[in-house]
Amino acid sequence: MCQGGKEVASIRFPLGSFEPKVEPTLEERQRIIQQIPSIVPTLRQIIMKCPLSQLHMPYREEGWSIQQIVHHLADNDMNAYLRFKRALTEEEPMANSYREDLWAELSDYTEVPIENSLTLLETLHFRFLILLKDLQPEDFKRTMRTQVLGSITLDIALQRFVWHNQHHIAQITSILNRENAKLHKE
Repeated sequence: MCQGGKEVASIRFPLGSFEPKVEPTLEERQRIIQQIPSIVPTLRQIIMKCPLSQLHMPYREEGWSIQQIVHHLADNDMNAYLRFKRALTEEEPMANSYREDLWAELSDYTEVPIENSLTLLETLHFRFLILLKDLQPEDFKRTMRTQVLGSITLDIALQRFVWHNQHHIAQITSILNRENAKLHKE
């Protein structure tokens, strides 16, 4: 199954690449925050429609399965939440990265039911929303250093948090849409 460059890019990044708004207005920031409560219900709704046989199907050649994506979201959001808290309490902390490719190969990604990660995400997002509601506009100007993006504000980190979740939801949706299209052709 050979895939062209553009096709692979649209499968890997169905929403396109992350393009932050450097200085969002208060209203724009609120719209971003208001997207967080819908992330897990959207994931649950999609997963409920997913046949068990498709949970282990990669979204692209050499890509992760739906199950790995959901577990990755839990791991990534835990890391993002902790990085955010560190940036609120430390001066420009280093937001260490992790080997997500290797984490996806660990046994918890294959042996733990998706429901556990969905529950973890619900709890984590609840706590994140509590934290966010009391922040002042100047708090979002605080920074952290990342290996990929360099120095970023919490405004950008927040946008990336929401984009990252939506990005993986779009990947899962594209898997299911492609598989449904194949079934209807047969």
